[in-house]
Amino acid sequence: MSEDSVDPDRKADPDADRAEETADAPDETADETTTNGDAAAADAPSTDEALAARVAAYDEELAADVESLQRRVSDLESELDASNEQVEDLSSRLKRTQADFQNYKKRAKNKQEQIRERATEDFVGRVVAVRDNLVRALEQDEDADIRPGVESTLEEFDRILSSENVATIDPEPGADVDPTRHEVMMRVDSDQPEGTVADVYQPGYEMAEKVIREAQVTVSTGDGDE
Repeated sequence: MSEDSVDPDRKADPDADRAEETADAPDETADETTTNGDAAAADAPSTDEALAARVAAYDEELAADVESLQRRVSDLESELDASNEQVEDLSSRLKRTQADFQNYKKRAKNKQEQIRERATEDFVGRVVAVRDNLVRALEQDEDADIRPGVESTLEEFDRILSSENVATIDPEPGADVDPTRHEVMMRVDSDQPEGTVADVYQPGYEMAEKVIREAQVTVSTGDGDE
């Protein structure tokens, strides 16, 4: 190439050539800086350690307080973790206890139903025997006296009721009226004292001191026949 063909600008400014060569060269300084920065970050102390170091450089007594607080925070975090584990354990045990209680309630209910069914079966088994006696009494000849048989059947039936703790409510004339056990049907003239039972229209029943059916009674006005 002849000197006449050279770019006059490049010929006039040799520094431009050196700048271009520098731009094309790899940036070894930048790579070295990045590597050193990564190493420094890896070796950098933790936030707590850096804080302690800065405080120590300023005031050693304060630095000791900061270190003590940091240990206290660490202990509290450990206690919190332990408490959370205990809460989870108690919550799990509570759920199991609740499930066991629900199962117990179901078993108790089923057992009560079984006891009730067996008691009913036993009662019905004894009552049907009374019914059989009544049927036999009705099968007697028309001229036969069935009263003794009916009385015997009634006694048997009363024994069954007594065994079930059932008692009749059959107040005597002149007895005081008990509104919890007697149902007043009407007031009638009677030689019994006024306001007392004149007569029993229909007896009642109670079981274990609980009224099953009130006795229907008439009440005396106190105006009996002279």
